[in-house]
Amino acid sequence: MAESILVLTHAEETGPVMTKTSLEVVTAGKELAARLGASLAIGIVAGDAESAASSIAGTGARVLGVSGQAFAQASYASDASACEALCKAIQPTIVLAPGSSRFARVAAGVAHRLSGCVDTHVTSVAGEVGIEVSRWFYRQRIEAVITRTARPWFLLLEAGIYTPFTGVSSEVLVERVAVELPALRTTVTGMRVPALNAQTIRPEAAMLFVAGAGWTKKQPDGRTRAADAGDLILGFLHKSGASLGSSKSLVDQGDDGQPVLPFLTHMNQVGQTGSTPRHAKGLSTCCHGEEPHVVGWRFITERRAISLDPNCGWTRGKADVVYVADAFEVMARVNELLKRD
Repeated sequence: MAESILVLTHAEETGPVMTKTSLEVVTAGKELAARLGASLAIGIVAGDAESAASSIAGTGARVLGVSGQAFAQASYASDASACEALCKAIQPTIVLAPGSSRFARVAAGVAHRLSGCVDTHVTSVAGEVGIEVSRWFYRQRIEAVITRTARPWFLLLEAGIYTPFTGVSSEVLVERVAVELPALRTTVTGMRVPALNAQTIRPEAAMLFVAGAGWTKKQPDGRTRAADAGDLILGFLHKSGASLGSSKSLVDQGDDGQPVLPFLTHMNQVGQTGSTPRHAKGLSTCCHGEEPHVVGWRFITERRAISLDPNCGWTRGKADVVYVADAFEVMARVNELLKRD
């Protein structure tokens, strides 16, 4: 069976600009189409699909768009109807889409409407003749390679797997697709987001800073310095723009009545029982580098650690560079240098 590929994309909710993850999937679609000799189409869901399409000029693909105020903000009913209409206009066998919260919410429903199947958290799309996709299970410890004969096959790709597409600056011809919307029961009245200095999870940051339980343990002077630790960590995050991760033992301490860092939640947790981020660089502090924690670092390109223990897991091949030093002193000095800049 000859494959035909549809890449579903969407614009930022703040304006007619294609999301970074959507541009990554465009790259994936181009590579897959070239490898299989398949036709390629790109569908855009946005308030203004024509403006968003300027980001994908030069793909050589057929471009279709669903535009209108109903598609400017994420909503299950409108997004599902838009994706269904785009799929019916192309009749693809393979549908690639970013694993964003917006499309992850509707992909299974759209696949069901079209009698297809869906796989999420895809980390690679390979195969020369057929298609083989990879994804991780059990907190990123088991990798599975999946093939399917059922079509259409919806694949939601994880962020950071492909390089975002960069095209030329030119006008793109967008074919408008009409959508028959059902009765909408949801009205978006606005957005409430935390202040920038209150946000600690930043998926787009270049660096991941991970705090371990050592920050709240007794220090060489016999005192716990949780308040000082919090000031140092937040100071570094604000100055560097890094994203904050945590070991499970640290976020669990609040249940044991031990000193805690009040800005940490289980959403910050990295490792076997947490998330597996994909930042370019990572710095671990006051953590021993044990396997359950380090498994969350498997996609970090450059790994560094600060630890007083010269025999910890980080120094045994799990980090590229290890600073055997007091994290309080190191981070205080780093913050001082950043302040000068």
